[in-house]
Amino acid sequence: MDETLLEIRRYDGPGFRPLIFFGSWRVALMNFTEELEPENIHRVERHPQTDEVFVLLRGQATLFLGKGEERVEHFYVQPMEPGLLYNVKPQTWHTIVMSRDASVLIVENADTGDHNSQFCQLLPEQHQFLLEHV
Repeated sequence: MDETLLEIRRYDGPGFRPLIFFGSWRVALMNFTEELEPENIHRVERHPQTDEVFVLLRGQATLFLGKGEERVEHFYVQPMEPGLLYNVKPQTWHTIVMSRDASVLIVENADTGDHNSQFCQLLPEQHQFLLEHV
């Protein structure tokens, strides 16, 4: 196919991979990786100046969302359903737990990265909460 008409992208590897870029946004796929197993998640992240949209394509996934200024003060659990759009708002602490067969589509600002994101280590009791609510 002529790519001036249509871009077709696939990603079957582990983890996060941006695939399509246009203007100020990008579309990525995130597939299961061992770092997303509940016992391996020890921090959350947030993006102060942008939303981040998640769409579960297959498998099972759960978003963990948090409020708080410097660290997570309260967790919310959102099991994902295939085909629904989940728009994580700016300043929202978040992480995702995925089943081994899961794939999630992500739409976000193209320049989203460590340089403009914030990270917070989970307290032991928060990590335990995550383990209990998967």
